[in-house]
Amino acid sequence: MTTEYLGVKQVADRFGITPGGLLNLKLPEPDVLIGRTRGWSAETIDEWNAKRPGRGVGGGRPRKNK
Repeated sequence: MTTEYLGVKQVADRFGITPGGLLNLKLPEPDVLIGRTRGWSAETIDEWNAKRPGRGVGGGRPRKNK
């Protein structure tokens, strides 16, 4: 049985961002390393994404019209 892992491009596609956009995110430790290439299971990425804080958490400028 073959186990499939997501690479950086597949993770970026899953989030709807560019691979360069992943540089701003602290990804979880990879499930597998093949040389210098990192790989994550879909379950690892989905679980990590569900637990990370949403956009704007922790501050930012308050809205003018409340």
